[in-house]
Parts: sequence; C-alpha cells; structure tokens
Amino acid sequence: MRPARAEEARTLAELFLAAREAAYPAMPHSVHPPEAVHRWFTELLGSARETWVAERDDAVVGYLVLDPDWLDSLYVRPGATGQGIGAALLDLAKALRPEGFGLWVFESNEPARRFYRRHGLVEVRRTDGRGNEEQAPDVEMAWLGPDPLGALRARIDGVDDDLAELLDRRARLTALVQQHKTVPGHAGRDTSREAEIAERMAARAPGLGAARLHRIMQAVITESLDAADEQE
Repeated sequence: MRPARAEEARTLAELFLAAREAAYPAMPHSVHPPEAVHRWFTELLGSARETWVAERDDAVVGYLVLDPDWLDSLYVRPGATGQGIGAALLDLAKALRPEGFGLWVFESNEPARRFYRRHGLVEVRRTDGRGNEEQAPDVEMAWLGPDPLGALRARIDGVDDDLAELLDRRARLTALVQQHKTVPGHAGRDTSREAEIAERMAARAPGLGAARLHRIMQAVITESLDAADEQE
C-alpha cells in the first residue's frame, strides 16, 4: 500500500471503469462517460484528497479515496477480488481514521455490504437514492472506531437536532393550515388523511411500518395542535 501518484490517474480511471462494469447489476452503471471519469481522476490526484493504492508485482490492483470522515471509494481490479486486497485497503482506512468513518454502498450491492459487515461496519441509514447520481437506493455504513457507544450517541444527537427542526416546521405548518379549514383544531382532524400520511411515510421508513408511524404522527399532530392553541 502506498499513496497514489499523479501520473496514475489513467490507471485508476481504467480500474474504476472495469470494476463498475464487472459489478453490474449489483452496482448500477456509472452515469459518467469514460472521458469524464478520466478527468475526475486527474483532478483527484492533483488535489489534497487522500488516495492510496494497493500494488502487487508492480501493478495497481486496488485503490481507496479517503476524506476526513468518509471512505469515498474502495475498488479492487476485477480478477483480483477475493484475495484480501479489499480487506487490506479497509484495514488501512481504519488505521488512518481510527476514530471512525462512514461510507455509502448501493442497497443492491449485497456482496459489498456483506464484506463491510464482516469487517465490523454497521448499517446506520438507508435512503431511496434520490441523493446519489445513479438515483439508486443506498445504505450508509460506518466504522465506529474504539468507542462505538460514543460514536452512535453522536450520530443520534445529530439526528435529534435535525428532528427538532423538522418537528418545529411541522408544528408551524399544522397551525397555519387550521386557518384554511372549515372546522379547525382537534375537532376538524381528518383521520383518513392522517392514515394516508402514515402510509406514505412507511414507504420511506419500512422498518417502522404504517401502524407505528400512524401512532407517531397522531402524537405529533396532537401536540402541534395543542401548541397552536397555547400560542393563541
């Protein structure tokens, strides 16, 4: 293992393209044409971002790109998989980021998910893919470092901070919509709409299920209406 050199941009671009092609359909095809991929690697190796390669018999057989808190990418050349190269690169990432890091993997890429789970990473979030270029469902995984409890609590704190802002927005909108209803407040609650909201949310959070989300949203709406009454 060694840091990548600027003149290896073409080598890494070709490795990436070959690895993505070999991984299909577990991974969707890259949305970028080969020439764009080559430009990206040229820019990458001309930047301060940390890029390492695995070399065997004077040939590059894998690479990783490591940001401060994220493992941006880890690829092994087709034909060289299953030989410990990916594990060695992942161990390098752990050594370089001992406090932990996150990464994204496509939900459909079960071999990669098994690999990361086998090496101690955990799945902390799933999305429908609207945030990635391929628009394919993905999974955030994390290496929690030497203090898993502290790392998970830090993540929970961040989610709770976001949740507080979302609940505030929801409460404000719930209060505003009462001004446009024939029967405002608790008396005018639309139970069928509340059920539809829970069903829609369940599509985004299947692990919670519609029934549980319905109970959660009943509480959110009740508290939002009570807050609105108190502010009048």
